[in-house]
Amino acid sequence: MLVRGSHGFGAMALWHLLANEGRAATPQPHFAARAKHVIFMFMVGGQSHLDLFDPKPKMAPLHGEAMPASLVEAKKSATGGVLDKVMASPRKFEPRGQCGMELSELLPHTATVADEICLIRSLHCEQSTHDAAELLLHCGTPLFGNPTFGSWVNYGLGNESQNLPGYLVLISDDGHGLEGAGSALWGSGFMPSTHRGITFRNSADPVLHLGRPQGISAATQRARLNALHDLNLMHEQQTGDAEIASRIANYEMAFRMQTAAPELLDFRGETAATRAMYGLDQDKTRAFGTNCLLARRMVERGVRFVHLLHTSWDDHSDLNHKLANNCGMTDQPTAALIMDLKQRGLLDETLIVWVGEFGRTPMGEVRRGSAAGKEGRDHHPNAFSGWIAGGGAKGGHVHGRTDDFGYNVVEDHVHVHDLQATLLHLLGLNHEQLTYRHAGRDYRLTDVAGNVVQGIIHENRGSPFACAMNGSATPG
Repeated sequence: MLVRGSHGFGAMALWHLLANEGRAATPQPHFAARAKHVIFMFMVGGQSHLDLFDPKPKMAPLHGEAMPASLVEAKKSATGGVLDKVMASPRKFEPRGQCGMELSELLPHTATVADEICLIRSLHCEQSTHDAAELLLHCGTPLFGNPTFGSWVNYGLGNESQNLPGYLVLISDDGHGLEGAGSALWGSGFMPSTHRGITFRNSADPVLHLGRPQGISAATQRARLNALHDLNLMHEQQTGDAEIASRIANYEMAFRMQTAAPELLDFRGETAATRAMYGLDQDKTRAFGTNCLLARRMVERGVRFVHLLHTSWDDHSDLNHKLANNCGMTDQPTAALIMDLKQRGLLDETLIVWVGEFGRTPMGEVRRGSAAGKEGRDHHPNAFSGWIAGGGAKGGHVHGRTDDFGYNVVEDHVHVHDLQATLLHLLGLNHEQLTYRHAGRDYRLTDVAGNVVQGIIHENRGSPFACAMNGSATPG
């Protein structure tokens, strides 16, 4: 009983140690990974691909004219106005890097790392409202109540960090606050709450209510936690409620975080050059730059999934001003993160994702009361752009193509489910076999769809990041 069989005490002890190291989270088959960590940079609201990533010079002579009827019928905006006039981008695009990737003048810093980026110009989905499109991108379904991408990754790979959660969330904005699906974008859904993303603030108390109450010593708090552990364990044995085990784990993690979280925010060990590279010395870039630097420090400490959200890119009006403002806040820190990870030897094992929930229309939108020059663009799920870097992504590569107006994908389609399947593949997870049993059926992130896009994966030269999981090694 002590030493034999898969359920002997020795095996149980080994399973516990592996679980603590994040190496026995799920019995699904896995294979060698290209990446160990994810930094998921979500640009809330849907940035304009036509003004940032997908140049359309043939639109310029047609600016202000009706969209070709052969391409699209006139579309009504959310406010009832008709969208039928071509709105060419005033932005200049130039080839950047050795790869010659064309990027907008609004992204001068990102342009310096073009050779590290795999730009996908052929993303598309079916959802045209913020909530539904954000949920589809994060949870694989436009419905509330499902686990988010970070929860699936932590469920599949476990947590490497002993003192920090495996899924941390950092939020910045342009002054308009978070919109759309809100906290559902880092919720654990029907999974245990240990897989939920924890919001982390970049100043003051990193996590609300984390600090030890005044007048309570560490020894007293430890004794209280021990008593709570015993009571919760008795309750779990009586009720069989698996969520009680998550509650016990969360209490223990919070106790360890009381030391780890403040240390994470202590930038005194960072050089002045590093802080300046992230833009911490400038008011405009400080908030997002701090989050990017924190993301790097989190990855160094073993955090599996770091979720950066920046809002809002929902530019129905005054597009030129708002787009320049958001790019000014995020462009420099984004490039700094890539360069910093690379110089520290962490880029190969860290998968960076930069994406919004959809794109914007090639037709201009004039909202009520908008003056000339204050036009914007409406939601557009048919075609949009995003990019990935590091962690096995094919750097310096442009994948997919849209038509001359950026309205429809015409080459190398990448549905949101395909992107999810590919990201999981780079992490050593088979999206068809990574499932969770709930309400009588096996759920997965990609629902019943998704294909790995081999064209955005760098040629595999072998990876040291073999996932020590239960199950046989199988191809993706």
